[in-house]
Amino acid sequence: MRINHFPDNRTAFPHNVTLDCNLNRSVMLSGKRIADVGYKLFSGSMMLLTVYGGYLCVLRAQRFMQRQKQLEAQNESTASETIKD
Repeated sequence: MRINHFPDNRTAFPHNVTLDCNLNRSVMLSGKRIADVGYKLFSGSMMLLTVYGGYLCVLRAQRFMQRQKQLEAQNESTASETIKD
């Protein structure tokens, strides 16, 4: 006669079975978990695109301002040359 020392009526032998169940449970993803991961990935990519778009907008505005300054400097130098002549 075998005496069971485990309180929940498990035997000492089938530890592999519980390990396999836990392994399968961790490997199998539920639909909700897949949806959550997909949502987080999508949200993260949208945040990165927003930041990158803002960066490009700032660069373009900076180039525009520099070009305006260059054009004003050219206009002032040509205007001063025509006045001198």
